[in-house]
Amino acid sequence: MRSVQLLAATALAIALSVTSAAAQKKYDIGATDTEIKIGQTVPFSGPAYAGIGKTQAAYMKMINDQGGINGRKLNLIQYDDAYSPPKAVEQVRKLVEGDEVLFTFQIIGTPSNAAVQKYLNAKKVPQLLASTGASRFSDPQNAPWTIAFNPNYQSEGRIYAKYILANHPNAKIGIFYQNDDLGRDYITGLKSGLGDKAASMIVAEVSYELTDPTVDSQIVKLKAAGVDLLYDASTPKFAAQAIRKVADLDWHPVHILDINASPVSATLKPAGLDISKGIISTNYGKDPADPQWKDDPGVKAYFAFMDKYYPEGDKLNTVNTYGYSTAELLIQVLKQCGDNLTRENLMKQVTSLNKFVPSLALPGMSITTGPNDYRINKQMQMMKFNGERWELFGPIIEDTGPAG
Repeated sequence: MRSVQLLAATALAIALSVTSAAAQKKYDIGATDTEIKIGQTVPFSGPAYAGIGKTQAAYMKMINDQGGINGRKLNLIQYDDAYSPPKAVEQVRKLVEGDEVLFTFQIIGTPSNAAVQKYLNAKKVPQLLASTGASRFSDPQNAPWTIAFNPNYQSEGRIYAKYILANHPNAKIGIFYQNDDLGRDYITGLKSGLGDKAASMIVAEVSYELTDPTVDSQIVKLKAAGVDLLYDASTPKFAAQAIRKVADLDWHPVHILDINASPVSATLKPAGLDISKGIISTNYGKDPADPQWKDDPGVKAYFAFMDKYYPEGDKLNTVNTYGYSTAELLIQVLKQCGDNLTRENLMKQVTSLNKFVPSLALPGMSITTGPNDYRINKQMQMMKFNGERWELFGPIIEDTGPAG
C-alpha cells in the first residue's frame, strides 16, 4: 500500500513539475523548445549591402556552435530582395505565411522596410532592428511592431545642431538635401535642434532628385547665397559630386556630411581623399581600420569571429562591423526573452534595454530604450576626415529631443 502511495505521490510531483515547466514557457509561431525561426530579406544581388546579411548569418552560426540561445538553435531564413520594394513584399509574405517565422530581423534599406511596414504591423509580426533611420520606423504610436537599429535621421540632425550651436553659433547654413524622407528628416532634425535660431542661421535650402545626373548647379547656388556651413544630407553618389564641385569652386565652407554618406570607400575615395580632408560627420561605433582600437577587446573578438566564421569577408569594411553589431544586439534581446518567446514579449524586451553596452560601441555609449522611445542609437561622437581616415573628436552628444 505504501509503495502505491509513494508511486502516486511521485507521479503527482512529476505532473506538477511538467505543468510548472510548461507554464513558464510561452511560444508564438516560429518558436519551440529547440528552435527560433528568424526571417530576413537582404539585397544579395543589389547594392553593396550583401556583407551585412552574410556577417549576420555567420554570427548566428557562431551562436549555434555555442549551444544556441537558452538551448534553442537559431534558424535564420534569408531571401534576396535585390533592394526592390515589390520583391521585399513578396519575400516577407513568404517568410511570415510560408516559413512561419517568429519575427523579421534587419530588413535592409528604407524602401524595402517602408514597403512591408504596414503588412507586418497588421499581422503583429515584429519588424526588429530595421536597417533604416527614417523617423517612421521609430514611431511606437503608429507602428508599435517596428523598431529600427540605425540612428534616427532626425536625432542625427539634432546632434549636428548641438555641434553647430556650440562651435559655429554665427554660421550661415546652407542645406543640400535629397528630396525624399531621408533628406526631409535631416532638415526636420536640424531645425528642431537649432530652435529659434533656425530662421536666422539657415540662409539657403536646395534639393536634388535621385534621377539628377549632376548636382553642380545646386552647389553653385549655395555658394552664391553666402553659405559658410554646408549641411549635406545626401547619399554617397551625390555627396561625392558635391565634394568635387565645392573644390572646383575653391569654396571652403565647414562641410557637415550625414552618416549615410560617410563611408570612405563609397564617397570620399570617389570624390578624392585630398579634397575630402576636413569634412565633418558623426559615428557611434568603432572603426576596425582605426589604429586606436588595435588592442580593444571588442575589436579583437570581432577579428577572431571574422577569421573563423566569415574568412572571405573584409574585416576592415564597416558594412561587416554593422552586421556584427546588429546580430549581437538581437542575441541580447533573445536572451532577455528567456522562455517567453512570444511576439509581444520580443517587443517588450527590445523596448526595455537598459544601458546595454555593445562590444563595438564607442567608449561611454550604451543603448537604452523604452515603450515610448524606440530609438536604439541616439548617442554619437563627431569625427573629422584627415585625408586618410576619420578621426573622432569632442564629447559624446546625445539626442534629447522628441522620441517619436
